[in-house]
Amino acid sequence: MIQSDLPTILTMGEPSGIGGEIALKAWLAGHNELSPFCIIDSPARLKKISTSLKLNASITEISDIEQAAGVFNKSLPVLPIDLPEDAIPGKLNTLNSPAVISAIKQAVMLVQTGRANAIVTNPIHKKFLQQSGFFHPGHTEYLASLANIETEPVMMLVSERLRVIPVTRHVGIQEAVNKLTSALIIETAVIADKALRQDFGISNPRIAIAALNPHAGEGGMMGNEEKIHIEPAIQILENQGLSVTGPKPPDTLFHRQARATYDVVLCMYHDQALIPIKTLDFETAVNVTLGLPFIRTSPDHGTALNIAGKGYANEQSLISALKIASKMVYNRSTNTST
Repeated sequence: MIQSDLPTILTMGEPSGIGGEIALKAWLAGHNELSPFCIIDSPARLKKISTSLKLNASITEISDIEQAAGVFNKSLPVLPIDLPEDAIPGKLNTLNSPAVISAIKQAVMLVQTGRANAIVTNPIHKKFLQQSGFFHPGHTEYLASLANIETEPVMMLVSERLRVIPVTRHVGIQEAVNKLTSALIIETAVIADKALRQDFGISNPRIAIAALNPHAGEGGMMGNEEKIHIEPAIQILENQGLSVTGPKPPDTLFHRQARATYDVVLCMYHDQALIPIKTLDFETAVNVTLGLPFIRTSPDHGTALNIAGKGYANEQSLISALKIASKMVYNRSTNTST
């Protein structure tokens, strides 16, 4: 059981992106209603952003995360991390990449040692980090590596109106089809069911499972993946006692009446999940990682290098990520089965 009175730890993300700006704006907009959080970042960088964008945010460097709660109401607490070079908005710098990775590692250490209750990650530039020697497809896989877990974590996108999970993630369409198996669908559904119970307080989660092909394959006329992979997975999940339905034709799965019939949709590939949620709630959708031994959420957007340093960045997704993390912390701390 985790402690709900501990602070949440926010990582720096890509220092040339909008992470610093939205962190400052989130604190300014919500420090009277958000649970305490602190950020691992360069205090000098944050002060420079605050000054250049005329945010007038109060920033306090702390030496220990235990100081965060006492500082939070009056100032954004910052656990300092050094940047080898000044971060220029919109311009990536390989010399700063180790600091990006170090901030994530430090956040995991704090949550694993019981000094923070959750991690919220600002966006990283995955391709650039990979060019700098980062050997993971993204945040989720790196966190799983740091947590030493064998099963692959699950990515759930959450908003007020919809929850979706892509069974296959950051791969091309052909590879997604090749990776799709009954075992993967079953594993994903089981992880989703557990998370919805312990972290979202849903006692009997209803899981809708999307088809891969148009019209759910039309009896095999438009593809047979439903019969080979999806229907057998549904049968096994039903036998295990999970509340699952499908395969559901995706073109009729996301309208208002349909959304009332389930708590989450398992989608077969990345865009099948992300297009509907970003259409409905682009500015407030949150990325939640399921299957880790700690709570992790993230804004559902990228580094936005094109608008970094211009003051246009919208902090609402980060605020939502912080709020959902707090709700998950509360639910998990009061759930006696975890």
